[in-house]
Amino acid sequence: MSVEAERADDIAPSDADDEARRQPLGERVRGAFGALRTLGFSSLTRRIVVLNLVGLVVLVSGILFLNQFRAGLIDARVQSLLIQGEIIAGAIASSATVETNQLYVDPNKLLELQLGQTAAPGDDQLQSLEFPINPERVAPVLRRLVTPTRTRARIYDRDGELLLDSRSLYARGDILRFDLPPPHRELGVLERVGKTLKSYLRRTDLPLYPELGAANGRGYPEVSKAMAGSPESIVRVNDVGEIIVSVAVPIQRFRAVTGVLLLSTQGGDIDAIVSAERLAIMRVFLVAAVVMLVLSLLLASTIAGPVRKLADGAERVRHRMSHRAEIPDFTSRTDEIGHLSGALRDMTNALYARIEGIERFAADVAHELKNPLTSLRSAVETMPLAKSDESRARLLGVIEHDVRRLDRLISDISDASRLDAELQRQDAEPVDIVKLLTTVIDMQNGAPRSNGVTINLSIADAAQGNDAYLVIGHDSRLAQVVTNLIDNARSFSPAGSIVKVTCRRTKKFVDIMVDDTGPGIRPDAMEKIFERFYTDRPEQGFGQNSGLGLSISKQIVDAHNGRISAENRTRDGDPEVVKGARFTVRLPAALA
Repeated sequence: MSVEAERADDIAPSDADDEARRQPLGERVRGAFGALRTLGFSSLTRRIVVLNLVGLVVLVSGILFLNQFRAGLIDARVQSLLIQGEIIAGAIASSATVETNQLYVDPNKLLELQLGQTAAPGDDQLQSLEFPINPERVAPVLRRLVTPTRTRARIYDRDGELLLDSRSLYARGDILRFDLPPPHRELGVLERVGKTLKSYLRRTDLPLYPELGAANGRGYPEVSKAMAGSPESIVRVNDVGEIIVSVAVPIQRFRAVTGVLLLSTQGGDIDAIVSAERLAIMRVFLVAAVVMLVLSLLLASTIAGPVRKLADGAERVRHRMSHRAEIPDFTSRTDEIGHLSGALRDMTNALYARIEGIERFAADVAHELKNPLTSLRSAVETMPLAKSDESRARLLGVIEHDVRRLDRLISDISDASRLDAELQRQDAEPVDIVKLLTTVIDMQNGAPRSNGVTINLSIADAAQGNDAYLVIGHDSRLAQVVTNLIDNARSFSPAGSIVKVTCRRTKKFVDIMVDDTGPGIRPDAMEKIFERFYTDRPEQGFGQNSGLGLSISKQIVDAHNGRISAENRTRDGDPEVVKGARFTVRLPAALA
């Protein structure tokens, strides 16, 4: 292998590392979120965690951006510099003069004096008394007073010329010393993000601090104002965004301004304190974020986990109709998850019950239809073998009977199969039971009957008004229940008898009782009479009834949250003597 190839192999990994470092930050963030998704967090879990963290981030961002700590720190720093400046200015003024026994008078004014005139301190022709600042005497005082405070101090004379600078202890005629800036280096990704965040959080409404160096100090507005005898403070930012507080205090002796003391904070002093405070806030934020993340995951595990199990259970119910699949039971919980689990379990049980009911209904229908079809087939096959007209007439009668029976069965089966769908589609409304019974009984009495049985209606307490007999339901289906019960009672009652219908109001229910004077109900058939296709009419012969009338009535009453029952009426004092049968329908009243 050549030397160039070896060098290329040595350089390739570093190039790959550089390429990875140059990958955009957005792609790295998206990759991190993709890695989180691979941990198995559900969508609900991610939403809970993200929403909680967003609220915390907004709170911390508001604290970092809008807190008053920095403003209070700046005000305190200004007051501290003012007090410090007055103390230092007083010390400088007391040791500022070169010789206390010498007065400096303008020579031009002395030439203008007339013969015999003298220059007195109060004379208007005297220009002024000067107490110049001696840098050699002031420098040690300034160094001792300023060094512990890490404050930059500059002294300007009355003309604005720089006399001393604590950064270099510059004196007139000496060389000014400046510190070189640190060498430039490339900032990393985190450093650039931190710098951008700091620049965003810093105030941008402050003026820029100019570094005048040895130039005239009157370029600082606070120095110019201090020349007039009053202290002044200004808050600025330097070119890197660091806060600098400047305070100018006049140096006075006998109320004469001999110079100005300019105190200023080092760049970054206040920012370092603010940054430390924000760093403490960020530490608290990280701890709170970890705690919130753990609590969010715990909360999500109590919500997303059970919801996922319920969804899996529902999927099993959908795909496994051949055998019963159970929905997880969380009904021990008293929250919405527990209510949802109970509702899904009830719905699943109702679904399985409906499926089993449909299967039983289909089996019963097949059995009931098979009997007349078998009879028809036998009659049709026997018809060619009949040799006499009497035999053929008897076979035709059997065929006609079976056809009527099939027609009746198909009509009742169709009515029973449509019943549930109609009850679900139609909206329940208030139904006046007294009015409904009156209408149905009038129609029953108006239709001629061969046995002459009549129906009598009795309202137990008519003084309560019709509102007491209101129920919520479907009037047409409730009328069908009453019609079926009356038809059943008339079919068992002897000729010329009376079927009694009674309506009464109890505490929370409306009761409808239908009494006949027939033979009653056999004890072993008391529960069977409401089953589909069950009939017990030995005197009428086989196949005269479909056996669906009472079953349909029970189905309608159950759909109205009511109850239908049957019992035998007995003679008072002799329970063995049956006076007839009684069917009772109990429906919830609309006005309890």
